[in-house]
Amino acid sequence: MVKYIIFDMDGTLIDSSLIVTNSINYVRCKLGLKPLLKKVIIEAVNDPFLDKPKFFYNHNEYTKEQIDWFREYYTKNHQKEVVVYTGIKELLDEIKSYFRLSLATNAYRASAIEILNFLDLYNYFEIVVCADDVKHPKPYPDMILKIINYFKCEKDEIILVGDGQMDEEAAKRAGIGFLKVNWGFSNYLDAISSVEELKQKLLESR
Repeated sequence: MVKYIIFDMDGTLIDSSLIVTNSINYVRCKLGLKPLLKKVIIEAVNDPFLDKPKFFYNHNEYTKEQIDWFREYYTKNHQKEVVVYTGIKELLDEIKSYFRLSLATNAYRASAIEILNFLDLYNYFEIVVCADDVKHPKPYPDMILKIINYFKCEKDEIILVGDGQMDEEAAKRAGIGFLKVNWGFSNYLDAISSVEELKQKLLESR
């Protein structure tokens, strides 16, 4: 019986594809690199095996300067470039009486909390775990294990809802269930295709 749900943020609750693309290309511009197509960036973001600093910025790891540039663009533009997917708030309102909710995102905490508050989503979640809260973000299981430790629950009582390979791999490594949705950054044939279908799956898991 599922009692706890972990939600991914980008591509699951919110459509941040435009600001993620523009933020990365803003950093690339600062580095003198040509912009990448949105499709290329979003596919790369969701590839759990890709060396992302090397792919996006031709560096072995993200530098403080690159992170600051990304945050600079994100903070300045998130109010006009990020939206909540249709039906998500209604879903959260309906299921919050049945489950304890949490969120795990590979976004940095400052950016994530800012956007969650702006979109009136933050208060739905008992705990929000971000990339800089753990040693290794998704696809590693660190975020999920941190949330499990917070709730002090069994692994068969909690599931992760996400839209990409990073989420699926993190759930697998943590040993918990996973529900894959298909309205975000991915395009799977075997995924949940609507918020209504997700609601039914979640309620059936109780």
